[in-house]
Amino acid sequence: MGKGKRGTPRGSGPATLHRILAAKDLDAALSSTVTALYAYGARAAYAALHQQIPEFGPSFFTKFLYFAGTALRPAHGPEPLILDRLLSLRLRSLAVTVGRETGHDPDGSVAAWIWADWNWSPHRYQVYLSFMHAAAEQLAGTNGWPSGAAPDLLECALFNTAWK
Repeated sequence: MGKGKRGTPRGSGPATLHRILAAKDLDAALSSTVTALYAYGARAAYAALHQQIPEFGPSFFTKFLYFAGTALRPAHGPEPLILDRLLSLRLRSLAVTVGRETGHDPDGSVAAWIWADWNWSPHRYQVYLSFMHAAAEQLAGTNGWPSGAAPDLLECALFNTAWK
């Protein structure tokens, strides 16, 4: 689940995974999510899982969406990507910097509201996907980025890089 053997003070880890896997409606929720992904796209799949299974939040279920999307490409829209707290914080940092430099969000309050730490709406997930796919396409046209690289490379780069 992304937190190793011990988890975090909020309880993520093996105990949380056990509770998620034991959830009564998990199989049906995952099945309807895959159906939604294939038929309607990543946003609909996200909406199908959003707040459906206790403790199975976006940081974890977007991992499911990502891997389901690699096996079964969505019929519409961008392919799913992982969105977790760390990526959200990196995007917030980027938005704060751009907002300050452009004067559109001098104190970073809009960036903080848009890129909250967790529980992103299906709309926010779609915004994230649109941004990441467009940014990856723009980066592919530069000398410092592999041409034709998928958006998940950008996601990985943001996840593994300390944003300054």
